[in-house]
Amino acid sequence: MNKNMVVSVNPHIYASQTTQTIMRDVLIALFPAVIASIVFFGIQALLVEVVCVVVAVFCEWAFEKITKRDITITDCSAAVTGLLLALNLPVGIPLWQAVFGSFVAIVVVKQFFGGIGQNFANPAITARVIMLVAFSGAMTTWTNPAFAGFAADAVTSPTPLAILGAEGTAGELPTLAQMFLGARGGSMGETSCLALLIGGIYLIYRRVISWHTPVAFIGTVLVFTALLGQQPLYQVMAGGLFIGAIFMATDYTTSPPTPAGKLIFGVGCGLITVLIRVWGNYPEGVSFSILLMNILNPYISGWTKTKPFGGVQA
Repeated sequence: MNKNMVVSVNPHIYASQTTQTIMRDVLIALFPAVIASIVFFGIQALLVEVVCVVVAVFCEWAFEKITKRDITITDCSAAVTGLLLALNLPVGIPLWQAVFGSFVAIVVVKQFFGGIGQNFANPAITARVIMLVAFSGAMTTWTNPAFAGFAADAVTSPTPLAILGAEGTAGELPTLAQMFLGARGGSMGETSCLALLIGGIYLIYRRVISWHTPVAFIGTVLVFTALLGQQPLYQVMAGGLFIGAIFMATDYTTSPPTPAGKLIFGVGCGLITVLIRVWGNYPEGVSFSILLMNILNPYISGWTKTKPFGGVQA
C-alpha cells in the first residue's frame, strides 16, 4: 500500500465556494434592490438598511462573545439577514422597531438554535412575521414612492394587493410598467421586480441558487391566480413574491437540497401564498408561506433525498 495515501472522512471533494463567498454574492445580488429602494423611497431607506445590518452584525458578535462561541460575523451571513429584513420593511418603520426585528432574527431565530446552518426557519422571514403581528400598524403603513428624492412622499397609499383585495375600491392600480420597475407602494426592497430579477440572474449565474424554487414559486402563483380570475400579472409582481422566491425561499438551511425537493417547496409556497391572498385576512401571504414550508422542509428533504449509487433504500 502506498504510504503517501491519506485516509480521511468525507467530503473528499472541495469547492471554491465558502459561506463567506456565497453570502458576499447574495449581498451583491441585493445591491440593485438597495439602489431601487433609495431611488423610490429616498435616503430614509438607506438609513433603515444600515441600522438593520449594523444591529444584526452587532447582535451576532455580542451573543457569540457572551456565550464564548467562535465569532462568525466575517462570514457575512448576519449582514445578509439584516439587509433582507430591512428590504422587507416599509420605509417609515420606526428605527427602534427595525432594531427589535434584527435582534429577533439573529438572536432568537438564528443563535438560540445553534447559529448558521442550525435555524429551523429563515431568520429574516420569521422576524418579519413577528413584527407584522407585534407592530401591525407600522408594518402595514405604506409610503408613496419618490423618484431620486431625499424623502418619499409622507402620504400613505395602499399597496396593489390591498387595491386588488378591495376590488378596486381602495384606489387605482399602478400600470404594469410601474409594477415591474417599482414605482408603487410596498416594502422598500420588494417593489422593483427588475432589480430583483437582476439579482436572481446573478445568483443563478454564480450557482449560488438554482432556478427550481423561484420558478416553481412564481409559476404556481401565476397559474392559480389566473385560474381564479385574480389578475395574475399583478399578483406575480405585487407584494414580496419576487424577493421571497429568489432570496428567501432558496435559503440553504431551511429549504430542500434536491431539485425535486426544491420544486415541491416552491409549489407549496405558491399554493399557500394564493390561499392567503385570495381567502385569508392578510392581503399578502409570501412570508407566511415560506415560514410554513420551512417547518415542512425536513419532511420534504426526507421524501426527496437521493439514493447513493449502488445503495439500497433505507
